[in-house]
Amino acid sequence: MDDASGRGHTAAGVSRGGFRTERAPDGRYRWQLKASNGRVVAITSALFETPGEAERGFDVLRLGAAELTARITHVRDGIGWIWVVPGSRTLPEVRSSRAYERYATCQNAFRRFVVLLAKQPPRDVSARDVPARELPRRELPLRELPKGAVSLRRTDDR
Repeated sequence: MDDASGRGHTAAGVSRGGFRTERAPDGRYRWQLKASNGRVVAITSALFETPGEAERGFDVLRLGAAELTARITHVRDGIGWIWVVPGSRTLPEVRSSRAYERYATCQNAFRRFVVLLAKQPPRDVSARDVPARELPRRELPLRELPKGAVSLRRTDDR
């Protein structure tokens, strides 16, 4: 999955933009999303054990792109604003790759990230690349829901 240099790999057909996994210095993996001009737009703060886990984490975020919200905050050491999508753990799920001079520019950068994220093709992650605890759960049809369970599925099939 990664090249001999340990720098990670790029998805097939992506030369300058798109999704990319990279190997961190500690041997684990993280992902980044690049614009078509090659500029890194967003990076994940989480570290994954395998490239497959990183790809699955990206795909989960991609599927929920329309509902993402960001927290825009000042950079700790320096001048500028960054956007952060909060995660379920202590680390952010994903963040901007750089600081922006103006708050409004940072807001626009997050909006562009969401559009770019939604345009990404689904990842083809095989079961062998993802540990069993990370495999998606089978969605039960309505008729198979346990008695007393509540379905969160929309009735208009969206």
